Amino acid sequence: MFSVIFPGQGSQLVGMGKELYDQFDIVKELFKQADDTLNFSISKLILEGPKEELDLTINTQPAIFLISYSIFNLVKKEFNLDLNKAKYFAGHSLGEYSALSCAGYIDFSETLKILKIRGDAMQNSVPKGKGGMVAVLGSTIDVIEKILIEHRDNLKVQIANDNSEGQIVLSGKKEDLEKLIQILKDKSIKNIKLPVSAPFHCDLMSKATEIMKIELNKLNFKNGQNKLISNVTADEIKDLNELKNLLIKQIENRVRWRESIIHMMENDIDHFIEIGPGKVLSGLVKRISRDVKINTINNQSDIESLKI
Repeated sequence: MFSVIFPGQGSQLVGMGKELYDQFDIVKELFKQADDTLNFSISKLILEGPKEELDLTINTQPAIFLISYSIFNLVKKEFNLDLNKAKYFAGHSLGEYSALSCAGYIDFSETLKILKIRGDAMQNSVPKGKGGMVAVLGSTIDVIEKILIEHRDNLKVQIANDNSEGQIVLSGKKEDLEKLIQILKDKSIKNIKLPVSAPFHCDLMSKATEIMKIELNKLNFKNGQNKLISNVTADEIKDLNELKNLLIKQIENRVRWRESIIHMMENDIDHFIEIGPGKVLSGLVKRISRDVKINTINNQSDIESLKI
C-alpha cells in the first residue's frame, strides 16, 4: 500500500515546476487560476523570482501548494495514475493543506487564500529578528526533551519539528536559542541555525493561532476521499470538526513527522510518493526506514517512472 506526502516550507526554489508549466496546459491553467485568486502574479514569482520575495512566508506557502496541487492533478488527469488510491495523505506543516486539498477537503482557490493568510499571520506573529529556529542533528528526541526540561527555568525553547531519526528542529526567541546552542555545543551535539524569518510551531505563534481560528471557521470543509494523518497527533483524523481543530492547533504544536511515518508504516504502508518541489520528505523517510519504496515527483520523467 502507498501513501502520498506533501512538502512544507523550505522546499521552494525559483523555477520550480517550470518544465511542467512549459509542457502542459493543465499546469498553465492552474497557475493562471492562482494568479486570479490571489490578485497578483504568483506564477511569475515562482518561475522568475526574485528568490528573496519567493522566500517570504506569505508567498512561499501558496507557491509550494500550487506546485504540489499542479503535479497531483497532472499525474491524475494527463497520465491516468489515480493517486487517490492511496491509503493515507499527509503533509509537513503547510503540506498538510496540500494533502487536504488534493484529497478534496477544501477546494483549490480556498486553499490558496487560506495559505496566504496563514503565511502572513505566521510571519507577523513575532517582530522581525526576535525569534528563530535551530536544527539539531545526530541526537534523539529523548535527549533533547531531557535538556529542555533540565533548563526550563531559564530557557523557553520548544521542539517545533520531530522530522526523522537524528533531525529535530527547535523554535524560540533568539536569546534563548543562543543559550541553547551553547548548551548543545558543550554536549558536542551538532546544530545549525536555520535561515527562517520566524519561530514556527511554538507558542510564540499565538497571534497566528487566533487569526487562523477565525479564518478556518469560515471555511467550508467537505468529506474528502482519503484518510489524513495529522501533524499534531501523528494519527488518523476522524472527522471534519477534529480536522479544523487540529489545523488550528498545528500553528503552535510540534510537527510529529517521524511518528507520522512510523504510524503509516505500522498500518501497512511500504511505499511513499512525495508530490511537490524538492526531495526533503523523501530524505527524511529514508532516515526513518530503509525498507520502504520512495518516489519523488518533480518532473515528467518522475511521473513516467511512477508505478502504483
